[in-house]
Amino acid sequence: MTQTDVILAAKELCIEFNGFRALDGASFNVRRGHIHALIGPNGAGKTTCFNLLTRFLTPTSGTIHLNGDDITALPPDEIAQRGMVRSFQISAVFGDMTVLENVRVALQRRKHGASFDFWRSESVLRGLNAEAEQLVHAVGLSEFIHLRAAELSYGRKRALEVATTLALDPQMLLLDEPMAGMGHEDVKRTAALIREIARTRTVLMVEHNLSVVAELCDRITVLARGQVLAEGDYASVSQDPKVIEAYIGAGHA
Repeated sequence: MTQTDVILAAKELCIEFNGFRALDGASFNVRRGHIHALIGPNGAGKTTCFNLLTRFLTPTSGTIHLNGDDITALPPDEIAQRGMVRSFQISAVFGDMTVLENVRVALQRRKHGASFDFWRSESVLRGLNAEAEQLVHAVGLSEFIHLRAAELSYGRKRALEVATTLALDPQMLLLDEPMAGMGHEDVKRTAALIREIARTRTVLMVEHNLSVVAELCDRITVLARGQVLAEGDYASVSQDPKVIEAYIGAGHA
């Protein structure tokens, strides 16, 4: 694996809260164009790791590199501008806006930064329609395009959230438990969406559903007690005795 194959590199990441190390020397690389999963039992440090990577938390020590550049000290908005965007565990859409309007808001943010001209400029909004409609279609929401987001099912709200994330044109998406709370059909639909996204982008995801991880992910990093316990493809990590003891054996399937 060459340096150009790696889009994200975390090295010896640590963070302490009142003397407790929630993440303790975690190191891993995410390869460009792959779907990479962070898994582990509750309290393993997965979401904390996401918060460090996107700089919603500041590491006590360690480094984060994106495309070879040290981003450890950058603020979250600059990291997003550099192409790494996180989709949050709790669906973050505007319920009173339609599906199309939600995506246009995200497009406006990408194209005009902090400008909020879209609140008063109908011409700006119309200029974003074609691209917004393409994104809505890409996540399978075309038939709901004029429906208020609040009226969508939970799984389709998550799809809308992915569309608003894609509107920022990221190189890499961080998905925090994308299948959480979904029924079987929504899980299948979201898995297909993630697979489609990964054709042109890199995906790093935290996910508890091991069958989804096995089906989707090229590489898996297993965390336990804030440390990297194992890494590899699903076949190898699922047979690792340390993983069986700490993760599968703990009943977190």
